[in-house]
Formats: sequence, structure tokens, C-alpha cells
Amino acid sequence: MTSTHRVLHDPQGHFEAELPLDRKTHQRLVDAVLGWDGDPGLHEGEYQQIALQLTVAARAVAGDVCRTADRLPADHPARVLAEDVLEDSRRRLSTALQGTARCVQVRARLVRALYGCLDRLTEKIDSPEPSPAPRDQAPTRQPPTRQPAPPNASAAARMTPNTPASTPNSGEK
Repeated sequence: MTSTHRVLHDPQGHFEAELPLDRKTHQRLVDAVLGWDGDPGLHEGEYQQIALQLTVAARAVAGDVCRTADRLPADHPARVLAEDVLEDSRRRLSTALQGTARCVQVRARLVRALYGCLDRLTEKIDSPEPSPAPRDQAPTRQPPTRQPAPPNASAAARMTPNTPASTPNSGEK
């Protein structure tokens, strides 16, 4: 017998990077799971299935976070934060799935946190901040601006702006 089954080998994740995330579906599932008050009374297998779906979503979003963070400089604060979030997600995803509501809700919170991180990274990339002036360069000074004198002021007063006018009998003794 011959098989028409083909194995896709993509160790660099090129195909995965081109597939869009199904964010609306993920968000609806996360909202439903986090909306539970107590234990909803599902069977263990149902909890495991939901946790598995959330795990797949978390891995997909983590991949996007990683690819987006790689577009920022290595010392950028948003990239450093993203790397911390990714490390935490690797640790959480390495734990075994359990057929409990708590396990499912932990995975849902992880997906929510990863989407938040992805949104912050996307904001940083889409609206780059102006780069600060180099530290070895002195800031440029602006010349002082002249304030216009009132129309009835003398010509001498107009020549020396920002100087308080002296008045006779100013109270000094």
C-alpha cells in the first residue's frame, strides 16, 4: 500500500509565521473560561481538551511574540519584558495538563498575558519613539525670546527686555 500522507518538516517555523492567529476564537474561549464562577462541573476529559486548545493557542501567540520582539533592538525595554514573559510562558507550558478547572484557567490567563505582550510590542514597532540625543553631544540652547513691550513704553525699556523696570519710591529705604 502506498500512502498519500506527507510530513511537513518546518523546524524554523516559516509556515507558522505566515499563518494568522485566530484571535477572536482564542479570546472567546479565554473569556468563557475566566468567566466561570467556581467549578462548572465538566468531565476531566473536557477540561483536558479545553486546556489543550489553550496550550496550542499559547504556543502560537508565544511564537508571534518572539518574532515581533526580535524586530526590536536587544536592549529595548519592551524586548526585555517580552523575553521575561516568554520565559514565564515556557515554564508554565512545561507543566503537565490536568483535568481541572484551575489548570484550564491558568492556561487562559497565560493566553491573555501573551496577547497583551504582543499588543504592546506591536504598538512599539508601529509607532517608534524618537531616539534620544547622544550623550556626548551637548544640548542646543535656544536664544532668549524678546517680549514685545507695551505700546506706551519708552524706547529704552524696549531695548532691555526681561529686566524689571525701576520705579521711583519703590519702597526701599
